Amino acid sequence: MTGFSRRHFLALAGSAPLVGAFPFFARAQTPPDIAAPAATHGIAIYGDLKYPAGFPHFDFVRPDAPKGGDLRLATIGSFDSLNPFIYLGDPAVAAAAIYDTLTVQSPDEPFSEYGLLAEAITVGPDRAYVEFALRPEARFHDGTPVTAADAVFSLNVLRDKGAPFYGAYYANVAKAETSGDHLVRFTFGTGGNRELPLILGQLPVLPAHWWEGRDFGRPSLDVPPGSGAYRIGAVEPGRGITIERLPDYWGRDLNVNRGRDNFDRIRYDYYRDETALFEAFKAGAVDVRQERVARLWATAYDFPAVRDGRVKKLELPDNTPAGMQAYVINTRRPKFQDRRVRQAIGLCFDFEWSNKALFFDAYTRNDSYFANSEMAATGLPEGDELALLEPFRDRLPGEVFTEVFELPVSDGSGRDRRLLLKARDLLREAGYRVVDKKLVDETGEQLSIEFLLFDVTFDRITDPFVQNLQFLGIAAGVRSVDQSAYINRLNDFDFDMVVGSFPQSLSPGNEQRDFWGSAAADAKGSRNLIGVKDPVVDALIDEVIFAESRQALVTACRALDRVLSWGFYVVPHWYVAVTRIAAWDRFGRPDTAPEYGTGFPDTWWFDPEKAAKAGG
Repeated sequence: MTGFSRRHFLALAGSAPLVGAFPFFARAQTPPDIAAPAATHGIAIYGDLKYPAGFPHFDFVRPDAPKGGDLRLATIGSFDSLNPFIYLGDPAVAAAAIYDTLTVQSPDEPFSEYGLLAEAITVGPDRAYVEFALRPEARFHDGTPVTAADAVFSLNVLRDKGAPFYGAYYANVAKAETSGDHLVRFTFGTGGNRELPLILGQLPVLPAHWWEGRDFGRPSLDVPPGSGAYRIGAVEPGRGITIERLPDYWGRDLNVNRGRDNFDRIRYDYYRDETALFEAFKAGAVDVRQERVARLWATAYDFPAVRDGRVKKLELPDNTPAGMQAYVINTRRPKFQDRRVRQAIGLCFDFEWSNKALFFDAYTRNDSYFANSEMAATGLPEGDELALLEPFRDRLPGEVFTEVFELPVSDGSGRDRRLLLKARDLLREAGYRVVDKKLVDETGEQLSIEFLLFDVTFDRITDPFVQNLQFLGIAAGVRSVDQSAYINRLNDFDFDMVVGSFPQSLSPGNEQRDFWGSAAADAKGSRNLIGVKDPVVDALIDEVIFAESRQALVTACRALDRVLSWGFYVVPHWYVAVTRIAAWDRFGRPDTAPEYGTGFPDTWWFDPEKAAKAGG
């Protein structure tokens, strides 16, 4: 799973000790010689939970962290909606942070969750269903109780009217039922999906009463009541949004909330471009920024506040899979449906030159859809992985079984003639020829490629790529648009190539359907930007989702990785195994960070004494 994808990184979490039995569904039908499923305080996809019932707090927090102060963050673009669950509109960055979920994921375990809105969880035999007993004290911000009916409403409205992601994510939920106000059961169409109970735990519970008479499928700036530690405060459409901590938040004393949600207010300002945002950070108007650009990290942080220690540069270890960032090729377009054409395009991108000339040798090439993890395919398929792939041999490229997938390594010149000649040969095999310095097909039409961008950061990286494509006779160019137009064109799959990102977690699962599944290929707004429609890929996705053990999951992911890689659907980018954060020295943070995260911002706190010294 990749987590709740449209939710902001504020994890509004909570849990409490399990203190007794609950009246679960169909308990009377359980034969007397078969033990009824036990209710627990948490659930793990494989193995045991790290934290026992009644644990006082997570290990990565300071439980007595002080509350108060402001945190000022920033982002690029604009927004026109407070509904982050649909693909229409541009939702505000913090719009999902106001909702509690049934459970909260522990970032110092591979994939475990503990109750938040739910005080107890029961998983049926063969994981055929999951039940959540909701906390009677849980409240929305308008004082209305959070009920099981709200959970059922949330599932249904997200599947029916939400972004296509939700349809794929909850595809195996056959039925949602309530028993009284505080018990909800989700029954699955197929048993054996180890991830699905945890996926249901990530369900954001929305206020059914507030949505009566409103159209969930349309963007809106109406402020809904959430149930989490923060509510929406000041809203300036397109300019900024503030979320405010509720002193009387119903879950403030839950054990996994201790030491978290420490700021009184978190403000997000919107800027039109990175230059303006960075200048605001240098001036002290933005407190913290995550630096994505290696060149800036190496050269731009040489201003007085850095030199005198008022701004700290942090490189926090990142132990999570890197996933795949890449130039994505839209295979819905006939000109890109030949695998040889896609491979040739990839040969024109000189990563080694870019890394040396633009990135200060800071990056590693992203050679896997599960990079930086044990799930990345290596060597040739053998053992269980080979057995998994063997039934599809006649439908896969022969190289899947006979060659180790490796990305080309250039001479670093920016125009490696050896690789460009190989690209030319592949294009010839695909039926193209050069006429008057133009690469044309059998009808005389020139091959054209338009890179659709909205982030100027990628201009300097894409331009040399375009020049190499032009060298082969391809009519290549860049079209830059504003964020709204960019999102609309992505949702409609109206592009040749874009920069895309497919994040992965330590336990991939149902989200793979939205990334590569055939059903998502034609669903507007889905994350299958490539347009993959391959029964073999669909079958391997099911192997990932229904893996019965950690080893079976790793095997299925390696097989899927191998098949996607040999499809040449993307031109892979790069990754770095740290998170680069620059922060004005106004904050405290715990001594221990979670193994699979940075702890920012939910475990940090405002320090008035540091803030007075930092100024700005």
